[in-house]
Amino acid sequence: MAPRRIKPILAEIIAALDGIANATAGKTLEDFRGDWLLRHGVERGIEIISEATRHLPDDLTALAPEIPWKQVRGIGNILRHEYHKTSDAIVWAVVTDNLPALRVAVERILEAADQ
Repeated sequence: MAPRRIKPILAEIIAALDGIANATAGKTLEDFRGDWLLRHGVERGIEIISEATRHLPDDLTALAPEIPWKQVRGIGNILRHEYHKTSDAIVWAVVTDNLPALRVAVERILEAADQ
């Protein structure tokens, strides 16, 4: 199977990041906990990000060494297979603490991919 093209992968990640950011804007952890659709939509967005990052080559992820790529790639498996153990507080912390930095890193990778 041929490797996937990089720009569509990065676009998928950015679309998921933007979707999560828009859906969670102005929300609190309590809002997140109390809204089934919001919770599951955010988790699905994180799964998409996780899966898409698996297709990024190491030379591009090396441009953002501050991102724990192994964890980003692994969180999707946790959400898919261990959903019954998933902590809303941890998912919310990913949304508020980690995804903004990931967005910056993906933009940097996209710029490098354009060259």
